[in-house]
Amino acid sequence: MSRIELIGVSGKGLTAEQWPLLRRCAAIVVSRRHRPLVASLLHPLIDIAPVPAMVARVEEALITGDVAVLASGDPLFFGVGRTLIKQFGPERISIHPALSALQLACARFRASWDDLALVSLHGRPNQDIPGRILRHSRAMLLTDGDSSPDRIAACLLEALAACGDAERIASVRVRVAENLGLADERLTSGSLQEIAAARFSPLNMVLIEQPPQPQQPEIIRFGLTETEIQHSRGLITKDEVRAATLHRLRLPASGVLWDIGGGSGSVSLEAARLCPELAVHTIEKKTEEQANIRANIRAYGAYNIRLTGGEAPEALDGLPAPDRVFIGGSGRRLEAIIEAATARLSPGGRIVINAVLPQTETLALACLQRLGLRVESSTLAVTRRRHPDGESRVFNPITLITGDK
Repeated sequence: MSRIELIGVSGKGLTAEQWPLLRRCAAIVVSRRHRPLVASLLHPLIDIAPVPAMVARVEEALITGDVAVLASGDPLFFGVGRTLIKQFGPERISIHPALSALQLACARFRASWDDLALVSLHGRPNQDIPGRILRHSRAMLLTDGDSSPDRIAACLLEALAACGDAERIASVRVRVAENLGLADERLTSGSLQEIAAARFSPLNMVLIEQPPQPQQPEIIRFGLTETEIQHSRGLITKDEVRAATLHRLRLPASGVLWDIGGGSGSVSLEAARLCPELAVHTIEKKTEEQANIRANIRAYGAYNIRLTGGEAPEALDGLPAPDRVFIGGSGRRLEAIIEAATARLSPGGRIVINAVLPQTETLALACLQRLGLRVESSTLAVTRRRHPDGESRVFNPITLITGDK
């Protein structure tokens, strides 16, 4: 049975061990950049892109003999290896890896990579970038045409400036490795401002580094207390209610959460830390509470939270469609907010409303049912007591209302 020789290419040429593999193959799959390497051979050449067409031609070529596939670096590192193994099976493929782009970049930077976070930005919306990067002290980025080093730096600057995080803006350092192993290889280091003002080759790796954030051990993923979250005059979702609310939200690992009437942002903060890949949009109209939300984002590095200042439902315009919606405050506009949120809610999405007043509960239940959602509710009564001799503290009951689309 004919086989595929999957050959990694690193540097400016092929090695003595690779040439015999190529010569005995019936055809060679090659990118435009690697075509000059095999110009001396008379083998039929197959373009590596588009991939579906390449796979079809490889199937045809395997009828006549073995096929070589040239790929940059390690073909199993975000390369064509996954596709070929899935299509043809591992038993038909021999893999000859070269140094990966990650290894080469770290070697050029003289930086260890055993503790690096590897973040792929391929096909990711720009608004998700700060949350994915800034939660790591050191992150190596795999970029694409839309997420170039300068755009990444500009996006981080915008997010940090929006939360007044001048300290982090000053501390973040960016290193870019372009055209690794080629004649025009270039290394660039600088601040976010310097990288945002520069331009780079499409072939690059980006290393983002910042000092570790000392506040709150990483092990505390869920369970922040009211004393650990900045808020105003006790205006914060109580710990027990927050925990029940997050349970009711059934947060997806990724997607979009709207937190309407965010207050101090306590629900947003816990959600963002539980699900770092989740895009959390917090809507809050009060200036004082907006300041609290920004402070909490800075304190916990929760940059997958994006604050929208304004009043719902108007402030919801332009936000990405939500998979989950939490309504913690409505400013007497609950019905309009529910209608706007339901209209934008993704199929299979969920709305959770916390109601303190009986009239809020009645209105929310009626509105959700009228809009065709499947509705449930439960009432939570919290009593706190410090032992052994503390007095009981009783809080007003909260009704948690859930609507599923």
